Amino acid sequence: PYYVDINQSLFLEAYLHSSDPNLVLFVDTCVASPSPHNFTAVTYDIIRNGCVRDSTYATYYSPYRHVARFAFNAFQFIRYKPLVYLQCELAVCRAYDYSSRCYRGCIPRSKREASS
Repeated sequence: PYYVDINQSLFLEAYLHSSDPNLVLFVDTCVASPSPHNFTAVTYDIIRNGCVRDSTYATYYSPYRHVARFAFNAFQFIRYKPLVYLQCELAVCRAYDYSSRCYRGCIPRSKREASS
């Protein structure tokens, strides 16, 4: 556990351990939940499908392709335990493969047309 005050910045770093220097790491989705076992019922999207959902989210420069650095402000779910659990999904891609998920960035979900 990591203890912080509300609105304190949380700095995170994901590191890909690989002997292949031509891999890139991309933060695709990070979801917060008041439960460590359920990331679908009551959740808060920090970033989803590469699209930032939290205004306090920020990415930070890394000189290494295999390291992703980001931050957001700590918060608490209303009427829940003062604990917040984080689950992130990252993509690993070949460097300079511009058709890969890592280079496409934000992919907003397409809306379906409602039938009459």
